Amino acid sequence: MKIAIASGKGGTGKTTVSANLYYFINKLVTPEIQLIDCDVEEPNDALFFPDAKMDSEKQVYQLIPEIDTEKCTFCRKCADWCEFNSISIVKNLQFASINPDLCHSCGACIVACEFGAITEHQQPLGVITHFDTGIGKGLTEGRLKIGSAMQTMLIKEVKKNTHDSAEIIIYDAPPGTSCPVVETVANADYIILVTEPTPFGLHDMKITVELLKDLNKPFGVVVNKAGLGNDAVYEFLNENKIDLLGKIPFSKEYAANYASGNILKDIPTAIESIYSEIIEKLFIKTGLK
Repeated sequence: MKIAIASGKGGTGKTTVSANLYYFINKLVTPEIQLIDCDVEEPNDALFFPDAKMDSEKQVYQLIPEIDTEKCTFCRKCADWCEFNSISIVKNLQFASINPDLCHSCGACIVACEFGAITEHQQPLGVITHFDTGIGKGLTEGRLKIGSAMQTMLIKEVKKNTHDSAEIIIYDAPPGTSCPVVETVANADYIILVTEPTPFGLHDMKITVELLKDLNKPFGVVVNKAGLGNDAVYEFLNENKIDLLGKIPFSKEYAANYASGNILKDIPTAIESIYSEIIEKLFIKTGLK
């Protein structure tokens, strides 16, 4: 069972919910659970597991084409086949170049070239690290190389690094509704959408709801920082018959624990009860037992 935690905007508490679900499902249901941080531009789940030990780390590479101008006839077929406009060909100047920042490593240019002028070489894309958190099957994160725009490519690789015996996988998705989010939730069986009861929270949640409907993905909502803002979020959920999985009340003490990375230490009984109810509803919706 793959469960993705998403949000329309940053700062709603998506990572807080991800870490807590990982912790409480391990505690209350099964230790066969793994947390995967798919926010490869800014992975921070590991901050909430200060005693975690790095198990493994591996470099991930992207294959970037290179044009041999000695073999190239400058016919432009490779440029015509490139969907991402990463190839520049100027026949009169005998110029041929590939922009690695635009290349998606699809391999179309190599297939297009009839003269063997294009080869591929490895370029660092990022790092995938697995941590032993002391609970469950651990935490796996992807960390994109600074300056790279290939988040989706690295997320695909990160999601392949699941433990063989893991029964439940939690994906902590990037914020927003762009391609990295779509890739994260693509194979998820259920999505938990985290929002906050504010105008911005509602606005961005609506956009994410439309995305998940377009993707035909089952989902429910957790309202974080409940008690702030207004009731517009709840009215929207009722009007659209969207499942409300739980409400996590705003607490300055809890926010302070979050800021110091201690949300999994000395957890208030009320918070544990809320997550227990969220997990119960989640399992009913997904059929997990």
